Amino acid sequence: MSTSTPEQELGPAADASAAEPNLSFWQVVRLSLKGQHLDYTAVPLNRAVLLLAVPMVLEMIMESLFAVVDVFWVSRLGSDAIAVVGLTESIMTLIYAVAIGISIAATAIVSRRIGEKDPERAAQAAGQIVLLGVTVSAAIGLVLSYFASDILRLMGASDSVVALGTDFARVMLGCNVTVFMIFLINAIFRGAGDAVLAMRTLWLANALNIVLGPFFIFGWGPFPELGVTGAAVATNIGRGVGVLYQLWHLAGFHSRVQVRMRHLKPVWLDLRAIMNTASTGIAQLLIGTTSWVGLFKILAAFGSAALAGYTIAMRIVMFALMPAWGLANAGATLVGQNLGAGKPDRAEQAIWIATRFNVIFLGVVGLLFVLGSGPLVRLFTDDPPVLEHGIRALWIVSLAFPLYAAGMCLEAAFNGAGDTWTPTRLNFFCFWLGQIPLAWLLADFFAMGPLGVFIAVPIAFSVLALWSLVLFRRGRWKQQQV
Repeated sequence: MSTSTPEQELGPAADASAAEPNLSFWQVVRLSLKGQHLDYTAVPLNRAVLLLAVPMVLEMIMESLFAVVDVFWVSRLGSDAIAVVGLTESIMTLIYAVAIGISIAATAIVSRRIGEKDPERAAQAAGQIVLLGVTVSAAIGLVLSYFASDILRLMGASDSVVALGTDFARVMLGCNVTVFMIFLINAIFRGAGDAVLAMRTLWLANALNIVLGPFFIFGWGPFPELGVTGAAVATNIGRGVGVLYQLWHLAGFHSRVQVRMRHLKPVWLDLRAIMNTASTGIAQLLIGTTSWVGLFKILAAFGSAALAGYTIAMRIVMFALMPAWGLANAGATLVGQNLGAGKPDRAEQAIWIATRFNVIFLGVVGLLFVLGSGPLVRLFTDDPPVLEHGIRALWIVSLAFPLYAAGMCLEAAFNGAGDTWTPTRLNFFCFWLGQIPLAWLLADFFAMGPLGVFIAVPIAFSVLALWSLVLFRRGRWKQQQV
């Protein structure tokens, strides 16, 4: 009978980090990008956070770069084209909410099983998550793509925006399975500690999109000139290739979680357990994303310039927030794995470390955005009305970046533990009962116009962060079972 420890069974890579206490920051970065299988319940915590966070941050940087580059090219087609992207993206956020809600369950369950040293149950959960994702995304795509033009009108789009954007919306909504599966499978990789595979997936998918985007939009070379629709075509080609790359690894190439055909057979007990965790995760994200839809609906009454300016500002903001989500995701993975290993205090300490790093990072970026809002927005437009709204939205939203950073990590802790109900409740009170009514009151009742909508955003997120801190300190999330 073997008496080897889990770290010994994984080989030298598992304890290499712990065995070298004097590794420099750059040595840790290099180690994190090698994709080795480490036991994150034993690696020193500061190092564990960095080992997971570096590939996750790089993964999110590419996602945020994609969002900025996409608008950069589309902005060359005018404010109506930007409005098309903004309105469609606000609808896509509903799809993202469902996908990320299930992804929350994926990370919580897979990380818990890895922490328990039970890779077979982790693979079984991963197979059921993939099956669920394909089924749900196909159903959503069929319905929303059919009603694409009606959805744009419902969002308050003008006739010219509807005519220009229907094909773009139909492609984005109908092909949502690509982004859906990227979210879900990357969540599986992150939960298992395979953050490098998630990073490589997004770099591949988004690099292809960035390269193909202008070719399909402007018809360069042999490519057809598809205008704004070309951005949707390039996006889904890139993401589709990314999904194929994920499936190759998930089938047994380098992934800690190896899914076989038997794992894809429906197991109703497992699907029910996943949905129990995912349902409140989906509600949590739907509350947050429908609040964004509500903000766009309020802004639509003030014309395409306000919509376009806000869209540009939020794409720039996402350029900073996406890497910050990488740090939060690192914390969520460490929470799940350490709770699975029976180390709740270590899980809590991991979140404090991730929060400290995140507050420093977003605090610096927020200051840069406040001071440089004008030059940043001018990179995307020289239309005076759009420029005015974009600059104002960017510096106002950036003021509360340090609190956004803390809120991200604290909510990630609840989700990583499988306590998806707490963030759902927080989102409901802060966004539906807070952000949307406040935005309407400021914009319409107090006649502040788009400025009122911009001001409502940092207020709502600041309240969310402070409330999350109070609940996190109570520690009930440590007793959550998944």
